[in-house]
Amino acid sequence: MTETPDTPNNQTGDAPTSGKSGALAPLREPVFFRIWTASFLANFGQLILGVGVAWEMTRLTSSASMVALVQTAMMLPLMLVALPAGAIADMFDRRKVAMLGLAIAAFFGSILSGLAFFELTSPWILLLFCSLIGTGVALYAPAWQSSIGEQVKPEELPAAIALGTISYNIARSFGPALGGVIVLAAGVQTAFAVNALAYIPLIFAFMLWKRTHVMSRLPPERLTRAIVSGARYAFHSQTIRTVLIRAFIFGLATATAAAMAPLIAKNLLNGDASVYGILLGTNGIGAVSGALLINLLRERFSTEKATGLMAILGGLAIITMGFSRSLPLTCLGMFLIGAASMVTIALYNISVQISVPRWVTARAISLYTSALTGGIAAGSWFWGTIAGAWSVEVAIIASGLFMLTMPLLGLFLRLPKEINAGVELKTPILNEPEVELAITMRSGPIVVEIEYAVDPDNARGFYTAMLDIQRIHLRNGGFDWSISRDIGDPKLWVERYHCPTWADYLRMRDRLTQTDMDAHAVVDKFLIEGQPRRVRRGLERPFGSVRRHADTPDPQQDTVAYTGP
Repeated sequence: MTETPDTPNNQTGDAPTSGKSGALAPLREPVFFRIWTASFLANFGQLILGVGVAWEMTRLTSSASMVALVQTAMMLPLMLVALPAGAIADMFDRRKVAMLGLAIAAFFGSILSGLAFFELTSPWILLLFCSLIGTGVALYAPAWQSSIGEQVKPEELPAAIALGTISYNIARSFGPALGGVIVLAAGVQTAFAVNALAYIPLIFAFMLWKRTHVMSRLPPERLTRAIVSGARYAFHSQTIRTVLIRAFIFGLATATAAAMAPLIAKNLLNGDASVYGILLGTNGIGAVSGALLINLLRERFSTEKATGLMAILGGLAIITMGFSRSLPLTCLGMFLIGAASMVTIALYNISVQISVPRWVTARAISLYTSALTGGIAAGSWFWGTIAGAWSVEVAIIASGLFMLTMPLLGLFLRLPKEINAGVELKTPILNEPEVELAITMRSGPIVVEIEYAVDPDNARGFYTAMLDIQRIHLRNGGFDWSISRDIGDPKLWVERYHCPTWADYLRMRDRLTQTDMDAHAVVDKFLIEGQPRRVRRGLERPFGSVRRHADTPDPQQDTVAYTGP
């Protein structure tokens, strides 16, 4: 019997491709257009919140590290909550999950506004509510990003991802300046209130989306197991693992641009909140400019080369900001680092979304977000500590020098030249496992043994091909994978792995992609003709399938054998 997967039930079509599409083509899709447009106001509110909190922090304390911690407090939830949020988005209706996250952000934003109105804020209260609001945003973000593929055509996905980042960065172009004006004209309590209200239109935009939530024939994973599944997928996927490491280091290097912006405005340029807003606005304009160039860069350069060029450009820009005492020159540096950061972040994001199947998209995006924001949070703390110990100038210049070394990562952490397009199963497989024992979805552990008959002359090639199978099974949910060769019959090989439960095994079958099937086909070429692989599935420690005594109640007496969908 051939070990093959069931047809995935949560897929709506073929995998996205990297075909060319106009930069604005996704805006022709009504659902995407409404949500993308409404996200402007939410992004404006988020940026205004950041300006208000950062400037209020400079009023409440003169500590450079506390000011830098504002960025950490806003980014830390994205790192800590992102993976559970991604698992929830993969398990349940992404539309409802996004709405819940936005409601949480609006709720805590309203409370912070009230505290500010009654002058009850303190440095630690500001940091606390930045984290709570960030928690709501962290719950919303993976649900929104992973649902983009449902709102646009497959060939428009890269452009849609870029537009999603443009939405935020257009807000960055004007939001900080507007935030500075609001803080000066009406106080931080008004800025906090604007943030809370800005989430409401986006909630309504999601309410208007008549999304069809396709229920899987299998029950959803428990949250803890879903988190583990996402983490194991990333760990055993070379592409995702490389992008995560690179994203963390990139966030670490570029954290100074945002975290030190209040201190650059106040200490290096002797400015006020309006100057701070101008710096962030210039950075946002640079980011929008970079986003508009993403399609062109993808056509002309590999991801590795493009991100290397952006690292050099960004490093030089940050160093320039460290030496500058001129507002125009510093604005130029902020513009360039904004463009470089936007291109790099978008290219990493595109690589992640197009390289993973739909069942794990939200978790992969969450891990990417965690890696990037974790780097930014760690960098904000680290460079803030450097600034406190030495000076703001030293911290900024040092981070720029560090960023100049990032192209060297390509020597041992090289990004893939080609994005894998075979991330969805294209050929329906209809066979089901043969089950005669009465088991439930929670029965387990399940032991799978697969026998292969291979000509001894092909042993080396077969073993090499099986290493790809190892990565596939470990990535999709298998544990304790091994391959052994019979010492009495050299042509006989046995592959063995575990799944925690029967439901986990069935999910593992559903998760096989076209690329995985191609890897299995390579293995099949080494089999001796007329001797197909043999699959045995067993219930390890089968409690309940055999009663110890005849009068022992059978906990499985009402359970019927699994017969497939």
